[in-house]
Amino acid sequence: MRRLTLAVLIGYVLGVAPGLASPAPAGPAPAHGAPHFVSSGHATDRQHWPGAQVFAQHCAACHLGEVPAAPEKFFLQMMTPGAILAALTHGMMIEEAKPLTLLQKRQVAEYLSGQRLSAARKQYPLPLCTGAAARFDLAQGPVPYGWGLDNSRFIPAAVAKLPPADVARLKLKWAFAFPRALRARSQPAIAYGAVYVGSQNGTIYALDLASGCVRWTFRASAEVRTAMVLAPHGAQDQGAHLYFGDIIGNVYAVDPLTGRLQWRRKVTAHPDATLTGTPALYDGTLYVPVSSLEEATAAAIHKPCCSFRGSVVALDARTGQVRWRTYTIPTKPRVVGKTSAGMDILAPSGVPVWNSPTVDVSRGLLYVATGNDYTSPADDMSDAVVAMRLSDGKIVWHRQLLADDAWNVACMFKGNPNCPRQDGPDADFGASVILTRLPNGHQVLLAGQKSGVVYGLDPDARGRMLWKRSVGRGGVQGGVEFGMTAYDGRVFVPISDMKNGHDGRTYSSPPRPGLYALDAASGRVLWSHPATDFCHGRPFCDPGIVAAITSIPGVIIAGHMDGMLSAYAAGTGKLLWRYNTLRAFKTVSGAPGHGGSFDGPGAVVRDGYVVINSGYGLYFHMPGNVLLAFKAAAH
Repeated sequence: MRRLTLAVLIGYVLGVAPGLASPAPAGPAPAHGAPHFVSSGHATDRQHWPGAQVFAQHCAACHLGEVPAAPEKFFLQMMTPGAILAALTHGMMIEEAKPLTLLQKRQVAEYLSGQRLSAARKQYPLPLCTGAAARFDLAQGPVPYGWGLDNSRFIPAAVAKLPPADVARLKLKWAFAFPRALRARSQPAIAYGAVYVGSQNGTIYALDLASGCVRWTFRASAEVRTAMVLAPHGAQDQGAHLYFGDIIGNVYAVDPLTGRLQWRRKVTAHPDATLTGTPALYDGTLYVPVSSLEEATAAAIHKPCCSFRGSVVALDARTGQVRWRTYTIPTKPRVVGKTSAGMDILAPSGVPVWNSPTVDVSRGLLYVATGNDYTSPADDMSDAVVAMRLSDGKIVWHRQLLADDAWNVACMFKGNPNCPRQDGPDADFGASVILTRLPNGHQVLLAGQKSGVVYGLDPDARGRMLWKRSVGRGGVQGGVEFGMTAYDGRVFVPISDMKNGHDGRTYSSPPRPGLYALDAASGRVLWSHPATDFCHGRPFCDPGIVAAITSIPGVIIAGHMDGMLSAYAAGTGKLLWRYNTLRAFKTVSGAPGHGGSFDGPGAVVRDGYVVINSGYGLYFHMPGNVLLAFKAAAH
């Protein structure tokens, strides 16, 4: 059965589980080059820290679920100590924190985050740009590719400017270390000769593409996990902004040339709501997918479960005003029973949207793929592809691809009464739906699931299934996680399939991590490239591909969970280039930088540069804190 303890799971969620203190480099690297990853063992060890008592006396009454509008402790534990301290001293919690001394605020920040503020005692000033490096090139405006603009994740040759013959000559150009970070989750965007990227401590950076120096910074309220979305050239009258969302449900619009805030909008009042998927931008409207961490907080036995329901919120891109809101569950959850601990069971609940919506201009529709229910009985909106009207959000059709998938983290603990009776399999959709055109002129919707199954659906027949192909074994962190890519009549499928799914389940087939190419018209497998295992028993290391992949003509770029960044020939699957990021890096600021597992975002390619984050210290992955920029070396 499930052998994880709650302390161990929360330890992984915090990035402080045993073994994360000093990730082993995959090659020669100076010991002093690794970033400071604090490990206190199990999260419960921190109950003896001074901040535990301060939190219990002054904060727990609101942040342990008693006040609906207050973020739960689970959320706060995902923030860095600096971000928590900033919120208490001069941010959104300044009024509530007035009774606390500065020392008590510091103690609370350290207790919640599991990191000592002294870990940042050595300061590394940001390398500020000067001269030509500080100037934005208006002739290199945004391009309509990448999450939030085109979810096919294909970048054409005129934008990428990286011929397949040059891929083997890619060399590291520069590395940027995110200060006091355990993970690097925000996918960058490139425009105006700059790289825009978010970070764990909530800082947004505009970096010079050629050198990595800093043009400006902006501080959001909390960790930024979404990709950066830039309004395409010519959309200034509709809001020429840089858009992104943070972990506590805020959406921001920032001036990409100055870093000045244009507007900020909290899109939901639910205390566990979060933004994982990237907002989609089209014709002056920003379509924001809303997800939740209530799936995890449901493990608390003495808490009613669950009240969240996923949604998409349409915002005016220029002002941030709400235009419409559509829930994936049409009716509010209602009490349908009691747990053995006497807590209310509310259903249906869950069905989050943790992928970027896909815009279908010709049909006037917006497509999202949904997650699982959190409680039983499950409804028919979970694990589905949903088509909404762009104009008002009305659901036009939905196609459920797996029924009865009710699951939450309580199911990972034997005897936890909050586990719904259906108990999974937790095979929801994390990857965005792709709308692609076939060689015969017809279009097909492509959806990849954590079950390891890829579907081809007919957008002209209310999502009628055209084909279904099982590619991976699947699991809680198996199958397709964050993103496929498609072009030229093919869909390329990354499969994670961890050796140990950490879900207590027994599978009838072995894991099949690697990269696969399918015919988009039929689902026929064209080629496969099983992942090579470079882990050699290293803890928290797996060879599969959780992160989204990216394609350019002739090449697929994939970051693996073992820290390997690889490029494959699109026609055959042949390996063209590989780079091991699991090591210490010399960074542009001199700050300690180290790569880790690739998870979540994928690579962006423009003007010959490949830019990608390395490091993700959650849920049995290896932490890291670097943004890496590669460019082909001259002949």
